[in-house]
Amino acid sequence: MADETEIKFEEALTRLEAVVNRLESGELPLEESLRLFEEGVHLTKVCTHRLEEAERRITILLKNERGEIAETPFEEGQE
Repeated sequence: MADETEIKFEEALTRLEAVVNRLESGELPLEESLRLFEEGVHLTKVCTHRLEEAERRITILLKNERGEIAETPFEEGQE
């Protein structure tokens, strides 16, 4: 399993989907199921961390000149 600092969000999400699919098959021995479950928990934490990090970066970008968050509704096609 890759180090959390090395794995990208998309890679973690793709691997998490594969883990979930294998677990849902119900055809794995108990030990393999437990190993995959642990990996899934780790990947979930990686994805959550990456999303929180992106949210912090976006928040910084949205602050106005007074340092306040200026919420603007997102409109499709808005650049």
